[in-house]
Amino acid sequence: MTNETPLDHAHMAMEAAPGDDAMRLRFFERLADCELFMLLVAEPEGDNITPQVFELEGGSFILVFDREERLAEFVGDTAPYAALSGRVIANMLEDQGIGLGVNLGVAPSSILIPAEAVSWLAVTLSQRPTEVEASPVEITAPAGIPDFLLTALDTKMATAAGLAPLAYLVGVTYEGGQHGHMLAFVGAVPGAENALAQAANEALTFSGIEAGAIDVAFFSATDPMAARLARVGLRFDLPDLHQTTPSGPSAPGMDPNKPPKLR
Repeated sequence: MTNETPLDHAHMAMEAAPGDDAMRLRFFERLADCELFMLLVAEPEGDNITPQVFELEGGSFILVFDREERLAEFVGDTAPYAALSGRVIANMLEDQGIGLGVNLGVAPSSILIPAEAVSWLAVTLSQRPTEVEASPVEITAPAGIPDFLLTALDTKMATAAGLAPLAYLVGVTYEGGQHGHMLAFVGAVPGAENALAQAANEALTFSGIEAGAIDVAFFSATDPMAARLARVGLRFDLPDLHQTTPSGPSAPGMDPNKPPKLR
């Protein structure tokens, strides 16, 4: 058996606490974030893919695996597949009446996820944070943040590789006297603001905390606010992204503006 993966760990935690909604949410977050290998009928043709659909107990399912070798172990041979993020697959299957068979028979995270749950995940991932304008007048060290939320933020920041070098979590007071917490990204790549705000929003959503409990802001490295954040903030370092120039056409699902099409 291959080494256990983050999805395995999230599944085991969910299974160990069947009544804990937080564990269930974290499993679905890991499923959305990880790369999944979807079993296909034939090799992709451009942006068109045809997943194998299996009629199993409880309905129709396509099969996905979080490691290539797990797919190969299930099939027993080489097979056509598409590598897509869980969020892309959930979006593709929304309202299609098709569920997900995840790592069936080859990993601790073997599970059938019904179509209704896949559609719920797609809807949850489609929620976007609300953009407002407010001026912070006081920045303090964060206080009263649950450990599980800090862990969720740290894990989510790892999925935002290359979009910003770092972020600070701070307490904040705005003009007008409103108090709260702010996750401030410093030196974000131009155009990455929406993706970073969405990542923070998902960390809150899948932690079971109401969206908006933590505000998100962006500052340049030369902004005087950056030095204030560094003095009192809890720092999150985002990983670097080492990109290589592709030598051929991109695979289906690699361009977020051109999601693959089911056939």
